[in-house]
Amino acid sequence: MICFGPYAADGFFGNGTYKQFDAVLGMYHDQGLIPFKTIAFGTGVNFTAGLKFVRTSPDHGTGYDIAGKNVADPSSFTEALFAAVHIVKSRREQQALFDNRLRPGGRLIETAADIKDDGH
Repeated sequence: MICFGPYAADGFFGNGTYKQFDAVLGMYHDQGLIPFKTIAFGTGVNFTAGLKFVRTSPDHGTGYDIAGKNVADPSSFTEALFAAVHIVKSRREQQALFDNRLRPGGRLIETAADIKDDGH
C-alpha cells in the first residue's frame, strides 16, 4: 500500500486532486463526507474500516424526508450492498491464502500428523 498526504480537504477536493487516488481517508467526518456527498451523491458508499465485521452504508443517510413516498433512488444502497459483498469475499480470499501458506522449510503443515517426531 502506498499512501500520500495529508492534504487540506478544501483544495484536495476542490481542484480534483482526489481523482489521482483509489481511496481517500478522512480523519474527521466533515473533512471527508461533505465533499464526498457533493461528488458522489446517490452512488457513493461509506465504508467503516477497522471493524471485525463489514459495515457499509449508502451515502445519502436515512432519507426521512422521503420515507414512504416511493421516490427513493436505491442506487447508493445497491452500491453499498455490492461493496459489502466484495469486501467479505476479499477478506475470505485473503484468509484462505494466509491459512494455506507454506511453512518454514517449504512444507505445508495441515495437521499434527504432518509434523515428524523430530519436531520438523
